This record gives sequence, structure tokens and C-alpha cells, in this order.
Amino acid sequence: MNNYISFWHSRPTLVTGCTGLLGSWLTQALVDAGADVVGLIRDDVPQSQLVRSGTVKRIRIVRGEVTDYTLMERALNEYEIDAVFHLAAQTIVGIANRAPLSTFEANIRGTWATLEAARRAPTVKRILVASSDKAYGTQTTLPYTEDMPLQGQHPYDVSKSAADLLAQSYAITYGVPVAITRCANLYGGGDLNWNRLIPGTVRSALKGERPIIRSDGTFVRDYLYVRDAVRAYMMLGEALDHPEIHGQAFNCGTDAPMSVLEMTRLILRLSPHAGLEPLVLDEVKNEIKDQYLDSAKIKRLLSWEPVWTREAALRETLAWYADYLGCQLPVKS
Repeated sequence: MNNYISFWHSRPTLVTGCTGLLGSWLTQALVDAGADVVGLIRDDVPQSQLVRSGTVKRIRIVRGEVTDYTLMERALNEYEIDAVFHLAAQTIVGIANRAPLSTFEANIRGTWATLEAARRAPTVKRILVASSDKAYGTQTTLPYTEDMPLQGQHPYDVSKSAADLLAQSYAITYGVPVAITRCANLYGGGDLNWNRLIPGTVRSALKGERPIIRSDGTFVRDYLYVRDAVRAYMMLGEALDHPEIHGQAFNCGTDAPMSVLEMTRLILRLSPHAGLEPLVLDEVKNEIKDQYLDSAKIKRLLSWEPVWTREAALRETLAWYADYLGCQLPVKS
């Protein structure tokens, strides 16, 4: 991250959701670049990459919920925040289907609370709002491009469509310097939501157990390594110095989608238990079948593209979980 040091050095930066998968790695990169990071933390997550890496000891912490407008206003003003990375969200599709109200609270109320507090804070110069490829909902044409309508139907997708539109509204109505990211499915070390495909499959593969596929295995997704996503966020944060970026959304993916079964078999092939066969349950409901992005815009305007190959990223991911779970990976000759 040395390229970012001159820009981010000593810059007061707030990261909401800093103990999550993306938040942990982004916070670590910002700290390494010399930023003065303030992290918003609701729950203690001792297994988080933020804690395991020791980065949590290198930031200032505000404790509370992103839905608390008064807290957000206080944090932005007392720490004279320049840059806001709004990542805090309920991110699990299954939980959103089971308990939609908490998802709507975190993802929608949390976004307007952050945006309104930022609008009223005179020091804030740049805001990144994490939307998702799920915000597009079901489309008749793939891949998704940024000019497609946001039409989520299921609870998680709706929450992301709404948060995305809120960010656009604040840019258009109030001139708030915000940009929006719509990332593919993120993966990497530190994701402890085992019901997600990649950490769940990795854990099974390392333990020599058959990985479970909840769908029929044919669902198509794009998968983006978290460290590539971090680069996109930091590049976009810097680009917000240019007013023409304000209010714009950017897809971030690999432009190389694959089926759930293909991803599962790739992880198994890279693991110590390549001979395992996945258990296909075919029991998924209320999920979009195929989703993948066109990332041409961010490549054209910011020259961003993934730098990790999928195999290299998965090997790093496997190594992180092997260390976390106390499993032994074979030594490469």
C-alpha cells in the first residue's frame, strides 16, 4: 500500500464496520498508509482480523451503533473526520430473510444516519458507501452495469438498493461528496460467517469434511479477493477530490464469474483434501440465481483491476484459515 502513503498520511478517517471482513483489511491498509483511523465498533469480535493482526491497538475506537445519529454526529465532529468509509451492515442473506427488521435498521437507517451526520460535519470531504451487486436484484441481462436500475426484491437486496439510492440522493440533493461501491462476493481471511460459501468450504476442506452446498450448485457469482477490494476503496477515496466522481457508483469484480460448484471444486483442489465431494442440498430459497458485474467503468476511470489471481488469492485465504483453525497445510516443493 506504499502508493497511498502520501495521500492518506495523517488523514482523519472513520471506518464503520471496521471489525468485518472488508473493514478489518481496509483499516489495516489505512493504518499502514499512516492514516489517523477511528473505528466504529458495536460488538467485540476477538476473532476478527482487526484484532488478530493487532491493528485494533493502532486505532481510536468509538463504541456504539451506526444507527445512532447522535453518536455518528459526535464522532465525525470530535475527531474532525475527513474521510468516511461506511461499511457497517448486516451482510448475511440468510439472516436478512429470517430477520429482516434488523437488516433494514442496520443497512438503511445506518446509511442515512451516516450520510446526514456527514452532511452536517464541516470537515468531511469524502464518503464511500458500500452497496453490493445484490442491489441490482434480478435483471434480464448480465453482467450488471452501473446504469441498470436498482430493483432488489428480497430483504437483503432491498436494503442495499435503498442504501445505494440514499447515497445518490445525498449527492444530488445536497452535494455530499459520496461515491458508491457495488462489489462482487468478497472473500479472504477473517470472514467467520461459516454459512457463506468460501469460508464454509475452506473450513470443511481443511478438516477433511465434505463441504455443503445449499443451492443446486449451478448458481453463478463473481468472487473478489478482499485485498483487491481494499485497493478499490482507497483509490476511490482519493478520487473523490474530483467533483465529477461525486454521486457515482462503481462495480468492482473480476469479470470472471463461476458457478458455486466450480468455486467449491477449485477450493478443494487447492486444499489438502482434493478428493472430497461436496454435498449438494438444493434447498435455497429467495436468492438470485445468477449475478455478476461488468467492472469496465472503474478500470477505465481509475485504472483499477484485481492484481491477485484467483488461485493466489485462494491460497492466501487457505493459509489464513489453516493458521486460525490450527490445521496443517502441505509444504509446497
